[in-house]
Amino acid sequence: MANYEEAEAQISELDLLSSMFPNEEEFSVTDELALAELRDYTERRSAVTPTFQIQFTLTVKLGDTNSVQHALSLHCAYPPHYPHVPPDIVVRSPSLVRSQQAQLNSDLSAYLKSSCGGDVCILSATEWLQDHAESYLTPVDDQRGGGVAAGDAIFTRLWIYSHHIYNKNKRKYILEWSKELGLSGFSMPGKPGIVCVEGAQEACEEFWSRIRKLTWKRILIRHREDVQLSSETQTEMQKLRRFPALEEKAFDLHGSRGNHMDLGQLYQFLQEKGCAEVFPMYFGIEGR
Repeated sequence: MANYEEAEAQISELDLLSSMFPNEEEFSVTDELALAELRDYTERRSAVTPTFQIQFTLTVKLGDTNSVQHALSLHCAYPPHYPHVPPDIVVRSPSLVRSQQAQLNSDLSAYLKSSCGGDVCILSATEWLQDHAESYLTPVDDQRGGGVAAGDAIFTRLWIYSHHIYNKNKRKYILEWSKELGLSGFSMPGKPGIVCVEGAQEACEEFWSRIRKLTWKRILIRHREDVQLSSETQTEMQKLRRFPALEEKAFDLHGSRGNHMDLGQLYQFLQEKGCAEVFPMYFGIEGR
């Protein structure tokens, strides 16, 4: 994990970003508990080494030659020894087709590796994007042509982690909101709590926006998958879905409060659905 010097650099940069981007729509830390843990560590009030990476989102707005505003969403994470190693940044935007998005992220990664030599560099990344991102965008005239447009629909799958899910109202909201938004997936209440939703990107983002505003001890997106769709969006989306309409799943409840799931059964379930690779992302160990 980060030493005190690295942790202090991370906190200083987060405070700077918070002051420069005061609105939640512009800058948002995904996991406030992880941030509090890091602050305690830097202030030496806690001898406990932070165990989770800081993750946050940052929105950068761009203007092209036609004065059309494009929003780039930066999904950022601090590796344990940042800033001595580059940050993890994935850029997404509805203004980018999949090939453009892949190339942009590849070039940004190369820039960060060559330019981040021990100094914080999130603002440098945003400046690089403001200088270069326009060249990756599909011109508006091309979007009106017969090819794949930059604004085509995107299929998204979100893997959400919560410290626990017990509350009946929250469990009801998860089921009701997923149905309202046309999302499939599953919810595993208990400790930890897991929610997977899949469907149109806009619907998934709306679901996450609603869920995260509820009161949680800890909730974050552990992993996300985005697939660019062509014109036959409904047919393609149906093929990409791995789950039926969202429902709660219980796997051999045990523990003193009957709130712990059998993770072996969860792994089997994920394996059957072709999603076994997310298990170590949640729990840090290989499933069996």
